[in-house]
Amino acid sequence: MEKRYFEVHVDKYVNDKDFIIYRPASLNNPKDNAVMFVTEGFMKYSKVLLNCRNCLVFWPRNIKVSNAICDRHAIFLCDNPHKEYCRFYRNNKITYFPEMDEIDTVNGAFIAKNAVIGSNCRIFPGSYIGREVEIGDNCYIGSGVRLVGEVHIGNNVVIRENSVIGADGLSTDRDENGKALTMPQFGGIVIEDNVQIGALTVIARGAIDNTVIKRGSKIDNSVFISHNVQIGEDTFIVGETIMFGSSSTGNRVFISGNSTIRDGRHIGDGARIGMGSVVVKNVDNHTVVKGNPAR
Repeated sequence: MEKRYFEVHVDKYVNDKDFIIYRPASLNNPKDNAVMFVTEGFMKYSKVLLNCRNCLVFWPRNIKVSNAICDRHAIFLCDNPHKEYCRFYRNNKITYFPEMDEIDTVNGAFIAKNAVIGSNCRIFPGSYIGREVEIGDNCYIGSGVRLVGEVHIGNNVVIRENSVIGADGLSTDRDENGKALTMPQFGGIVIEDNVQIGALTVIARGAIDNTVIKRGSKIDNSVFISHNVQIGEDTFIVGETIMFGSSSTGNRVFISGNSTIRDGRHIGDGARIGMGSVVVKNVDNHTVVKGNPAR
């Protein structure tokens, strides 16, 4: 059964359309009956709207909409689609905070009754595991770890002490008065097999789609991974690095300590990022960059 996050009738926005929307979706993963937005910079991806139906789409006023897309969806023309998308949640009083869980206390750890935990896992006192969490076999969950929201963890995963997996990212715009327009975070986190995550690291859940840490990657202590980040296989990320929203890596990347990766930037397979670098452009495969800005 499809999960319904909210229910809003689109005639509040487009008078001649008659259907309900009940979830968010992105251009990366379009879905029927969703609220979505398209900005000018991503217009080349808008054809994916022909793969779904009955969506409310916030669309740039100055760009023509094809008849095929208009026939399938409710199109709301506006000056700033991202801002109107965020305003949609405020105006309809939609939030998405984790629910209170019915908890079992096991060896000093707080584990929701609906959480799924595999065999031979070591879960230390003071940790919290929410009801939408799935943990595979042979995992280590250190003391003080928090697993919040929809988190899928593979086998042989290590999460060290006091890390938070599933925190909200900062998906916020401003209205005309400078007040916050905060977009609820609906995505989850996928951590594949044989991943290691150090102590005091924070990984934010996706804004719409999942944040993903792929097989064999190693993340050091005190790293921040923001919403929608995609980390490729066997990638190493050294302490105090920040990866901002929707940034990504290929496989076997090395990011040295205290680096900053700008939102939406991609680091190619086998690339190396020097200590303290600020990455503001995409990095090609098997390239070494360093400095501020990284070159």
